Amino acid sequence: MLKNLFNVVPKGSLLFIILITAAIKNFGAIIPADSAIVVPLGGNGWVNKNAQAKITEAGLANWRSDKDTISVYVRTEAAGTLNISLKLRVLGGISRISVTVGQTVLAQTVSNTNMAIVHFGGVAIVKPGYVQLKLQGINKSGEVYAEVSDVILSGTALSNGAAYVKDNHGNYYYWGHRGPSVHLNYELPNRAQNNIAYFYNEVTVLKGQDVMGSYFMTDGFTGGYFGMQVNSATERHILFSIWSPFSTDNPESIPDSLRIKLLKKGTGVHTGEFGSEGSGGQSYLNYPWVAGKTYAFLIKAQPDTVLKTTVFTAWFKEANQPKWLLIASFNRPKSGFYLNKLYSFLENFDESMGAVTRKVFFGNQWVIGNSGKWYPINNALFTGDATAIINYRKDYGGGTQGNLFYLRNCGFFNDFTMLKTKLVRPLSGNAHPEIDIQKLP
Repeated sequence: MLKNLFNVVPKGSLLFIILITAAIKNFGAIIPADSAIVVPLGGNGWVNKNAQAKITEAGLANWRSDKDTISVYVRTEAAGTLNISLKLRVLGGISRISVTVGQTVLAQTVSNTNMAIVHFGGVAIVKPGYVQLKLQGINKSGEVYAEVSDVILSGTALSNGAAYVKDNHGNYYYWGHRGPSVHLNYELPNRAQNNIAYFYNEVTVLKGQDVMGSYFMTDGFTGGYFGMQVNSATERHILFSIWSPFSTDNPESIPDSLRIKLLKKGTGVHTGEFGSEGSGGQSYLNYPWVAGKTYAFLIKAQPDTVLKTTVFTAWFKEANQPKWLLIASFNRPKSGFYLNKLYSFLENFDESMGAVTRKVFFGNQWVIGNSGKWYPINNALFTGDATAIINYRKDYGGGTQGNLFYLRNCGFFNDFTMLKTKLVRPLSGNAHPEIDIQKLP
């Protein structure tokens, strides 16, 4: 009877938790109902590279090889016991599978052809942090080890809660796999408020941190962003985008009066429109930037308060080289303002790479007012995106190292930084970068 009810009772409901408790008691583990959590593999499961097994919205499928390792990550907020069960079914035959946590290997022989909860045992969690549960096949008589929809966890290690992707509302299986994006929101000098014409920033990605799918966004501002990406094993972009003031994810629906107009672009720069996250004008340069080097980004805003437009122009170079490269210049309607709300962010845009940590450094931030006066920036507020805010992922960090800010995300590390932490980096000196504004391409 319990097996059939599990298929119709909503996950997370009180009845579901009571049924979990009853099922686990049948295996000899008595667990308080309010401590059990349901961890869907669709949002929290990962397979090793070249695995035959797949993670789908419904969970683990096509699990045929004993070489496949399926990892499930959950952050527990307390030390204590952790009892582990899997909701699974075997399509045919008998399978023996294991769940490994640290050095502890728990194994069960299963043959149920309907979805049922199978208790594997318990482990001791010595401190709060991420727990990796590794599922592996030992032997089987059928073609597939099992289909697994959820991991059921309970015990005192969950007494202070847990961080994991709880459901797919808002497409969070996808966003949860991408991992949390993190930001540095720069505090602007009072004397430069509302009149910033230029924003200069430097970015350094150390060797080994240039992970596939990373966007190291250096110069962000109201209306657009500008930074560098790892797009594939052979391609890297310097990307500059401006959002249209018309709110849509479909660029074709933007009225002509609200479209971003390209005014000029640099040699070799690709331009077009983008959608799916708002819409607007986009430009990028294929550029083989190198981990370990520092790069400089410069953005300019030239407002027309009569026409209510702003021309945004972006330049890029290696920090220790004299030559600036023009990326593009766009005219944005319904604007008429200078640069404001300056920020940097770190994002993973490849959902298959959300289990890999990456880190980036930003430093030597300066702004130039419309009078030509330079102002240094050395204060920032650390924030995260919705995935971080709703506690689905907590592998995010930001801080200072020497005279640099840094951002870090993904990979299920434990030393996270509290959101809305105020950061202050030491000023390395009063000398601003030497830029001949009149000679910029």
